[in-house]
Amino acid sequence: GTAEDFDLQQAFVSYIAPLGNGLRFDAGKFGTHCGYEVIEGYDGYNDNATRSFLFGYAEPATHAGIKATYALSETLSATVAVVNGWDNVKDSNSSKSLGGQLALTLSSDAVIYLNALYGPERTGNDGDDRTFLNLVGSWRLGAGSAIGLDAVWATEEDAVGPGRDGTWGGVALYGRLGLSPSFALVARAEVFDDPDGVRTGTPQTLSELTLTPDLKLAPGLVLRADLRLDRSSRDVFEKESGLTGTQPTVLLNALYSF
Repeated sequence: GTAEDFDLQQAFVSYIAPLGNGLRFDAGKFGTHCGYEVIEGYDGYNDNATRSFLFGYAEPATHAGIKATYALSETLSATVAVVNGWDNVKDSNSSKSLGGQLALTLSSDAVIYLNALYGPERTGNDGDDRTFLNLVGSWRLGAGSAIGLDAVWATEEDAVGPGRDGTWGGVALYGRLGLSPSFALVARAEVFDDPDGVRTGTPQTLSELTLTPDLKLAPGLVLRADLRLDRSSRDVFEKESGLTGTQPTVLLNALYSF
C-alpha cells in the first residue's frame, strides 16, 4: 500500500569468502550491530520483557544493505557496513550510511563492542549527517548470572534548526542473578538524555528502573514479569487527570522458543 508497511524483520543471505580467516558478507536486511538489546528472533531475545529507552529512541534496530566481517585475531574482529540508513529498507534520501564495529574478546566470558554509524538520515536530506557512537559490554559470571552495559552518544547536524545541531545520549546497566537453574532476577537501570527533543519530541531526561523475575517452566518455556518505573524531567506520561512525570508498568510475559 501507500504506507509501504509490510516488512520482514530480517531477510539476508551470507557468504564466507576463502580469504585469510574467512571474510563474511551479509546482504539484505539484518539486525543492527549497535546496542545491547536486540530485536527478538531466531537467534535470541532480551532478558527484560520491555525495551529500554535507548533501544526505542537512541539506537537503530535494523539496516538494509551489505556488511563485511573479518576476524583480525582470536580476540579481535571488525565489521564494516554500507546501509540505506536507520530502520528503513528503502532509502529516504540519495546517500548511504557507513557503519563499523570492533569486537574485543577479553576472556571466554567478557566482550566489548565499539560501534559507529555515520551518514544523513532525514528524508530528502543528503547534507546533514548523523554521527552515532556506542559502547556495549557483556560479562557472564557463571551460574546464570551476567552484567551488561550500553552507552550511547549521538549528534545530528541542523536537527533543531539551521545551524543548530541536535544531540542525545544515555547509559543503561544490566544485571542478571541466577538463583537456581530455573529462576533468575534481572534488573535494568538507565538514563536517556534528549535535551533538544529531537528523538522523543520533547526536551527531557528519561530514566527507568526495571526488575524482571524470570522462571523457566520447561525447556524453551519461560514465564517472566516486568516491574518497571519510568521517570521524566517533564510531564509526558498520560493519566486520567492529565500528564505526569512518572509511569509505573506491570507486565506478565510468557515466551516459548523452539
